[in-house]
Amino acid sequence: MTRNIRGFGLVLSAVALVAAGCGGGGTEGPEEGSLKGEKLTVLGVWSGAEQENFKKVLDAFEDQTGATVTYSSAGDQMSTVLGGQIEGGKPPDVAIVSQPGLMKNLAADGALKPVNKDVEAAIGENYAPVWKDLGSVDGEVYGVWIKAANKSLMWYNTQAFEDAGVEEPKTWDEFNTTLSTLADAGTSPLSVAGSDGWTLTDWFENVYLQVAGPEKYDQLTNHEIPWTDQSVKDTLKILGDLWGGANNIPGGPKAALQVKFQDSVTNVFADNPKAAIVYEGDFVGGVIGAETNAKVGETAKFFSFPEAKSGAGNSVVGGGDVALALKDGKGAQGLLEFLAAPAAAEIWAKEGGFVSPNKGLDLSAYKDDPTRQIAKAIIDSGDNFRFDMSDLAPAAFGGTVGKGEWKALQDFLGNPTSVEETAKKLESEAAKAYK
Repeated sequence: MTRNIRGFGLVLSAVALVAAGCGGGGTEGPEEGSLKGEKLTVLGVWSGAEQENFKKVLDAFEDQTGATVTYSSAGDQMSTVLGGQIEGGKPPDVAIVSQPGLMKNLAADGALKPVNKDVEAAIGENYAPVWKDLGSVDGEVYGVWIKAANKSLMWYNTQAFEDAGVEEPKTWDEFNTTLSTLADAGTSPLSVAGSDGWTLTDWFENVYLQVAGPEKYDQLTNHEIPWTDQSVKDTLKILGDLWGGANNIPGGPKAALQVKFQDSVTNVFADNPKAAIVYEGDFVGGVIGAETNAKVGETAKFFSFPEAKSGAGNSVVGGGDVALALKDGKGAQGLLEFLAAPAAAEIWAKEGGFVSPNKGLDLSAYKDDPTRQIAKAIIDSGDNFRFDMSDLAPAAFGGTVGKGEWKALQDFLGNPTSVEETAKKLESEAAKAYK
């Protein structure tokens, strides 16, 4: 589940001002000067440093095309702000949203304009097919994905690993062995943020994608199979064995129910750490940089979510931000075409705090090795990338504090042997929400 974590962004190094230019035509977007006199409004989710970096991308678009762009931020109130503008008859030319569900609702209401052939061609050239599918509704392509998030990362304290003599595990068996070795060396291995139910949905989604595969992941996302399916029970059993494992979590599973996300990170990377590993997305790097003395890439490193099933391959669960046209005209389509080009992604990549799903972007554009590693995992996952399931579900099930999936998985963390009971509870909540 995507929560209010933008302020933590992937802060891996200081932002540097980098001048970047873009060529005209072809895969670089509209021809030079082709939009002279066009005025566009863009409504996005980004503020602060993210807004400043995105404005550099828009500046390059203006320089290349001659268009004038005005950007405003709706922050975490995108649905409300955009809805009000649409109802008032003054929608932006382009909106950038983080929820595929909102995109689907806008398309169903007739508020979106399909991309033109040039934009669709750019998407086909620069993105894995899954990103085209994620930007489509009922077979019609509407969106260009600008920014991506990798939520399949295990972050660890390098000193704890060195002291225990362990290395980064790749498989689930190796992961469990690593946890046991860390515990034997006197370090509680795993910090779990059970107080924030959204982190538990992310745990479930990563294991489920590997256990059940992408096709079943899509079916469960759309509630085409019940949460009592054996694949759900198999996933809960794996998680239950992990969370309930002796000495895996400081104080045990019930203690984890009192730990918030930010604290789960500082518990691993503070000067006196309480655990060695914390799972969550690339935004953990920002918390480390803002709240601890650890250095990402040095004393704080990460590895990909271990394979819970042999042969699962490069599966990644994540999120992102998609640009959508709400007005007819060549200006909005021209901006989408520009944003689909590797050159546009390169501008932000050089600034930092950014990962692109654009496979045409050379990884050397990123400022540091950790970001390159995160971006490479997303690109290498190809069509095994899946969007955060709880972000795609009705909010009553996948996005409400103390209810639905959040509450059911918190209860399961407190009693990690209750596989059958939890599966039934999840199905009961899902059945009400998907009506």
